[in-house]
Amino acid sequence: MAYFYSQIEQQQRILQRLQAVLPEVLGKQIRYCLIKDKKLLLYTDSAAWASQLRFYNNVILAAIVPLTRTPVEIMQIKIIGGQTGLILGPRRKAKIPSIEKIELIRNDSLTVSDNQLRLALLKLSSTLERLSSKT
Repeated sequence: MAYFYSQIEQQQRILQRLQAVLPEVLGKQIRYCLIKDKKLLLYTDSAAWASQLRFYNNVILAAIVPLTRTPVEIMQIKIIGGQTGLILGPRRKAKIPSIEKIELIRNDSLTVSDNQLRLALLKLSSTLERLSSKT
C-alpha cells in the first residue's frame, strides 16, 4: 500500500511542477500525469490543449528530471474522452434506397463499358442490398 501512496505523491509533485513551469492557462489543462516505464503520460480534455502542450515537450521533460526515479525519455498526451463539453446530436442513420432503386443500380451497372466503374456499381448495389435487409 505504501508503494501506491508514494506513486500518487510523485504524480502530484510532477503535476504541481508542470503547472508551475508552464504558462498558467496551459498548466491548468493538465488533469493528471503519471510515469509508466520511461514515458510521461499527460491527460487533458481536448485535442486543442494536447496540441499546445506538445510545443512544450522539452520544457516539460526537463522540468521533471529532479522528481523522477528513472529517466523519462518520451512524453505522450492522452485526451480524456467524454468531457469535451460538446453536445452531440442524435446519431445519424444512412438513408438506404428502396429495393427497386438498388436493382436499378445493379441493372444499369451491367450496361457500363468501363470495367472499374461496373465493378464499383455492382459492389455498391450488393452493399446496399445487404444493408436494406438489416433494417
